[in-house]
Amino acid sequence: MKKIINAPATFVDEVVEGLLLAHPDELRAVSPDNRALVRADAGTGGKVGIVTGGGSGHMPLFLGYVGRGLCSGVAVGNVFSSPSAEQMYAATAASDDGSGVLYLYGNYGGDVYNFDLAGDLAASEGITTTTVLGTDDIVSAPAEKADTRRGVAGLIFAYKTAGASAERGDDLEKVTEIAQRTVNRTRTMGVGLSPTILPAAGEPTFTLDEGEMEVGIGIHGEPGQHRGELESADEITDRFLAEILTEIKLTAGDRVVVLVNGLGATPLEELYLIYRRVHKVLTDRGVEIHRKYIGEYATSLEMAGASLSILHLDEELAELIDAPAKSPFFQQGAAETTVPQTNLNQPRVTSKTTSQSAQIRTMEEPGRLREILLAVTERLPRHADELRELDSALGDGDLGITVSSGAASVYQAVKELPVDAHPAEIFKAAGAAFSSANPSTFAALLGGGLIAAAQSLSQSNTFDTSELASAVRALTVRIQERGGAQVGDKTVVDVLDAVGRTLTTEEGDQETLANSTMRTAQATVEEGAKRTSQRGRAAWVGERSAGHRDPGSVAVLRLIEEVVAEL
Repeated sequence: MKKIINAPATFVDEVVEGLLLAHPDELRAVSPDNRALVRADAGTGGKVGIVTGGGSGHMPLFLGYVGRGLCSGVAVGNVFSSPSAEQMYAATAASDDGSGVLYLYGNYGGDVYNFDLAGDLAASEGITTTTVLGTDDIVSAPAEKADTRRGVAGLIFAYKTAGASAERGDDLEKVTEIAQRTVNRTRTMGVGLSPTILPAAGEPTFTLDEGEMEVGIGIHGEPGQHRGELESADEITDRFLAEILTEIKLTAGDRVVVLVNGLGATPLEELYLIYRRVHKVLTDRGVEIHRKYIGEYATSLEMAGASLSILHLDEELAELIDAPAKSPFFQQGAAETTVPQTNLNQPRVTSKTTSQSAQIRTMEEPGRLREILLAVTERLPRHADELRELDSALGDGDLGITVSSGAASVYQAVKELPVDAHPAEIFKAAGAAFSSANPSTFAALLGGGLIAAAQSLSQSNTFDTSELASAVRALTVRIQERGGAQVGDKTVVDVLDAVGRTLTTEEGDQETLANSTMRTAQATVEEGAKRTSQRGRAAWVGERSAGHRDPGSVAVLRLIEEVVAEL
């Protein structure tokens, strides 16, 4: 591996630091870790904010489109990894000035779950958010499942039109509609010629034989629809157009925007060969190319290859696509400059974390929730090896890390709360901390569920078994809403549902009810092990999942056992 870096572990942080030092008049950090950035004038003027985000490694995608007439903020994840919900929330809080915030990003699971959680955190602070997902990658799913497609380079069109809509003063509903309309009218297709290498791994993300190409490849190296011998520029472009024009129905007189995008290691000369063919085919049909963008707009580190995106314009979208815009990586027309920053070396942090952003609510008799949670989260990391082994058999093996790092983060967040903190504050702090410690699907789902549990307790003046049951029900429902799992799918939902029903229907003193709940959870995990997983990564292994305990369910079981031991 040959890369101009210092150390893989500091790669992203040093890139962001360099960006802030190079453009202090345009960007500022709004989180202590510098992973949430906004344009210099974000949160002023009463306009709708637009927050995007995603993994690093795609420069200038995501953080390159924060500026006038574009996005107002961005959350920056590690290479090809989702940012945390806390980072997304920090960008949200700094972008809001009372008009609400649009979340506009690519359709990837980790990003979706964490942005949903960030929306929960924003809602708890009175900030209204909406969401539009980029879904332009035409070969990542069939047309009948277009809403499940990945978002790639065509997302830039939505940044441009929605950003112009916000800049002219449209309200959140209108800005959201413009973004969605743009996404609906955009299609993208790409080809990969060589892989990318992640700094932390030092190995290619995929392999291609000499003289091979992969058509339809994703920006993380996801498989495409065709692997074969390298074709000519015209032949590759014709492949793109054949697919795209089956879904974008163009007739003479229609107007389009064309984006020919390099994936990181493709010379501009080759991109212009693709544009040459696109221009000929479209103009021969009588289609007007209203604007064209040719260059690197959404990359994948050093992957060689290119993509073609086409946006079918209407009158309003044409007006918005033409509007001025300016960021460190994109400039069009005469957009006004942003407010200069006074201190070039220390980007100022203007937003607070969720634990700091509001007065902590207390309760005269909050019970032992805080005390128990501190004790339990101190012991949960002991189960990391077991969870890692279970997850390695059915998933990607990171659950042990997720739970241990999440428990440590929850411990710290809860410890900072006053001893008489309201249970809703404890659940909220725990949810935000768990989801942010190691952003992953499990962390985001459970963290979001805990935020929902906090909301269910917000009006309570007591905390007994009925409130606990209500919190567990709210947690379960939120995980079902976000993750799509139902009872019986062999996921954490099975255990949580069983626990909620036990707390609701059975009676007895605290010790009796606690032991009954634990036995119910144990029985549910063992019964579920006999079945085939129906959701999540475990479902990908099909029948081979039968006979294995669900890792997430075991994680919750260990939590319950530790709670019972503490009573």
